[in-house]
Amino acid sequence: MSTAGKDILIRFKNRWQLMRWMEIFLYAIGPALLIYFLFLNLILALVVFMLVASICALILRPWSLKLEDISCYIDGKLNSMEYSTGLLLVPQKSLSGLAQLQQQKVSAELKEKIGSIKPKNNLLKAGLITSGLILFGFIMYQFNLTNHFRSSQPLVEEHETILFEPTDSASAESDPPVLESQELIISYPAYTGVSSFSTSKMDIRAVEGSRATWKLKFSTKVDSVTMESMGNSHPMKLVEHSYSGTSVLNTSGFYNFRFMDTLGGSYASKLYSIEVIADKSPVIEIDALKQFSSFNFDDEKRMEFNTLITDDFGIADAFIIATVSKGTGEAVKFREEKLSFEEPVKRGAKSMSLSKKIDLDQMKMEPGDELYFYIEARDLKQPVDNISRSETYFMVIKDTVSYGWAVESSLGVDLMPDYFRSQRQLIIDTEKLISERNKLSKVKFNSTSNDLGFDQKALRLKYGQFMGDESEGGITAQEAGGNEEEEDPLAEFTHDHDGANEHNLVEPEHDHEEEDNENTKDPLSEFLHDHGDPESATLFTDNLRSKLRQALNIMWDAELYLRLYEPEKSLPYQYQALDLIQEIKNSARIYVHRIGFDPPPIKEEVRLTGKIDEVTNFQKKEDLQKPESYPFIRKAVLRLEQLIADGFPVNSEDRKLFEQAGNELAEKAIDEPGKYLQTLQNLKWLSQERQNEPEMFVDVQRGLLLAIPEPEPMPGKRKNFSGEINELFLKELELND
Repeated sequence: MSTAGKDILIRFKNRWQLMRWMEIFLYAIGPALLIYFLFLNLILALVVFMLVASICALILRPWSLKLEDISCYIDGKLNSMEYSTGLLLVPQKSLSGLAQLQQQKVSAELKEKIGSIKPKNNLLKAGLITSGLILFGFIMYQFNLTNHFRSSQPLVEEHETILFEPTDSASAESDPPVLESQELIISYPAYTGVSSFSTSKMDIRAVEGSRATWKLKFSTKVDSVTMESMGNSHPMKLVEHSYSGTSVLNTSGFYNFRFMDTLGGSYASKLYSIEVIADKSPVIEIDALKQFSSFNFDDEKRMEFNTLITDDFGIADAFIIATVSKGTGEAVKFREEKLSFEEPVKRGAKSMSLSKKIDLDQMKMEPGDELYFYIEARDLKQPVDNISRSETYFMVIKDTVSYGWAVESSLGVDLMPDYFRSQRQLIIDTEKLISERNKLSKVKFNSTSNDLGFDQKALRLKYGQFMGDESEGGITAQEAGGNEEEEDPLAEFTHDHDGANEHNLVEPEHDHEEEDNENTKDPLSEFLHDHGDPESATLFTDNLRSKLRQALNIMWDAELYLRLYEPEKSLPYQYQALDLIQEIKNSARIYVHRIGFDPPPIKEEVRLTGKIDEVTNFQKKEDLQKPESYPFIRKAVLRLEQLIADGFPVNSEDRKLFEQAGNELAEKAIDEPGKYLQTLQNLKWLSQERQNEPEMFVDVQRGLLLAIPEPEPMPGKRKNFSGEINELFLKELELND
């Protein structure tokens, strides 16, 4: 058997089977998508897909293909095979010599011409049918022609039935038309992916932008049907014996139905609520990311973080907006970049977990540069999408250049130079050294600890300058050397004419002037602030000077243990020094320029002339009292009290008042429709020309009283009656208390 020839037949068989499976898929996906566009039911579409795929699979039977069928098909397509392709399936040992030669010839010929043979298939036909079905369903869905397929008549419960009542006494005498069927179809926006549904309940709660369609069918012919919503009337059209109306839901409110019979009678339904739910913006949650991060120049300047983005109907896009700032002052420059996450953003997903690695070196940042970035997410809302932004995060590369400081005479004193904050950096470096003790060699550890001790010394000397210290240790030369004079190294090689030698043996005279100076010591010297004294010649007050001296002493101990390679013992002293420095920083004062008032120049030609023609009086009146809230509701409550007490019928002025009160209540009832809907309905009945029961007056008055807000507290001094007997009684209570 020729192994190479049989392998060619097996590959051709697999190719043929794959094309049949693709044909089955195309035949099944077309009807499934058509059903989904018509009914917006995913389960029904899957059932149709499985059913059609099963039928096509039983017809095409791709698993029934055999190598013998393949060889016969190739023999019919290639005359050069000489109907000998079947020899490739026979073992070579069982063939004669001539048959073996023929087998080798057929194998070589098949290898050369197998590419010119195509398996029998109907992929083009299946593709055209599927495309036509999908296009037809999409057009039906896009132009809202699919409601007819989805409008299965729901079962109407008794409490959900729309009840129409006559609006005048003339209509009440005749029998009104009966409502046979009612249906409300709510179609959510396409981007939500929510299927349309129908219901018999007339109270609506849907997403903003949804389309509501009402269908009402009456037992007898009526003249007209309208839908009234927030003071507007929308006529409903007669379509297939049912009155239909459509509206796009953008705001919350109330609506009701009204129809006119053939005799001119008017009938109205009760009010129903419309609650529009706003599409929420995406929610961005970032895990364990610091608001501010700084890096040294030799650090690995990278940051990794994860973020979770969720949305109620799907996410459209998410990315990072990063801004790099370079330079300082007027020379600062900004560069904005749009960064993508490591994972691709799946459009339409309701929840995504994304990660990002930010490398400052790849962003070509240098010491002193800063990076500001935030995450922005958009949802699928149309026509205007919702946008959410996270907080702004900062990444800074510390500048390696240090700047000196100077004091301008007109600007006052700046007591806080930049190196006042370096004690915190020493603490960070010391803690880092302690944590890496096991990773470093002893020589490296000791060297690093000694370097930190040197940095502590440099910091102490900087602070010592503010205390007037002139030597390294903060001790003046006089304190260090006492009154002893330094030995002159050239004394033995020179001839001192002024000294006590053999040429100058004169007895020294007694210095009376020195004694006089000691006796005439200034008695006020101890009460004066001597700027020549190193302890007093500082930029700080006495309290700050003592704290700074204490911090310098603590820095001595911190430096000592760092020099002894014991950073653990040095760390508490460094924290104490940092606390004292922070207290000094908080106690410092900053002085600013004084800016005086520069009046406009005086016109000498009109000065002291006494002319006031162009001077006019100014008078302003302002009502500081707040306007009364809900005035018509308050008047309606009083009027209802009179109607309940006297039993008079409702007149035209009362109807107008109740209509105005209903408008005020409607604004309040939009936020709480369940609480005020019945009261609003009763007010609507009262504002129409019809008979009203006294019990309705009580219910409406109770509902209006609930709608009136509680009065704001107005604190004030109360004037209580106080008599002589009461004052004597209070005094006795105080004495006996």
